[in-house]
Amino acid sequence: QVHMVESGGGLVQAGGSLRLSCAASGGTFSGYAMGWFRQPPGKEREFVALVNWSGSVTEYADSVKGRFTISRDNAGNSVYLQMNSLKPEDTAVYYCARARGRYSQQLHNYDFWGQGTQVTVSS
Repeated sequence: QVHMVESGGGLVQAGGSLRLSCAASGGTFSGYAMGWFRQPPGKEREFVALVNWSGSVTEYADSVKGRFTISRDNAGNSVYLQMNSLKPEDTAVYYCARARGRYSQQLHNYDFWGQGTQVTVSS
């Protein structure tokens, strides 16, 4: 059973930055793609960013492209999301997740999820 814990969320002013971390334990990490998703208040969970097993492939939602950067450290069983130029519409609970197989932007292709970390961006 893979266990993942997100950290690094908080309250930040618009234009600021945060770095989210996700630490995985209890299972295989390095051979799987990882993703970040978010769920804004009153809305469905949505894709934010993904990285393949080696870190050579990354994909981003159009809404965060150019502002967010996903990275991973396989030796440390961790994945990160650097968020710059934050906007109020980035306010959400952010989740990391492990893909079942090949990298995908679809939620149903991820089988293990963290508990989430709240990011609030004030205007």
